[in-house]
Amino acid sequence: MKRAIPEAFRGTMSDHITTAKEFLANIEKRFVKNEKAEIGTLLTSLISMKYKGKGNVREYILEMSHLASKLKALTLDLSEDLLVHLVLISLPAQFNQFKVSYNCQKETWSLNELISHCVQEEERLKQDRTESAHLAAAFKDKGRKRKNVKEAASTVSQKKQLTKSHDSAGTSCFFCGAEGHKKKSNAPTITLGVLRKTQRIKTISKYLLFKKLFQKNNLEHL
Repeated sequence: MKRAIPEAFRGTMSDHITTAKEFLANIEKRFVKNEKAEIGTLLTSLISMKYKGKGNVREYILEMSHLASKLKALTLDLSEDLLVHLVLISLPAQFNQFKVSYNCQKETWSLNELISHCVQEEERLKQDRTESAHLAAAFKDKGRKRKNVKEAASTVSQKKQLTKSHDSAGTSCFFCGAEGHKKKSNAPTITLGVLRKTQRIKTISKYLLFKKLFQKNNLEHL
């Protein structure tokens, strides 16, 4: 047996140990835990536990109950009423109404009753969050539809204003811009044609006059 144990442990054994029972008892003393330190660690873990709303509230309460069982095994027995209060204290703000209801009633709950009520409350909170999310989504869609209607109305109004402005602009004179008379936009083309025709007539007249004078001068020299 001694050969199967590391030499570091064999060297600390007394030579007076001759039986296996004494040998194992001596080995066990090397691994004795400090119960006070372990109790402090478990109690700190139990008190500092906080439920963050993730996972399952039933499993969370059972985990706290498991720590209380470990403390009981180390001669620190926590009453069920104290454990119920520790669980309630560790619940998040969403359970505030639930806590108030418990504090207002005269009767107390066992740990099993607390687990049952906490599970029901958690289901109710999840349902409320789902309904709130649906309402928020519906309100957002309604707001988006109102915005689209307003934008469409604004677009129609702008088109009407542009049409009105275009009609108003069409009643004024194309050249002077004055109201009361109207000149079509093709008027410059007509006027330009008239001017060109007049210029051709003047050019022909000048040519005929020059030709006549030239002929007259030639006759005089003859």
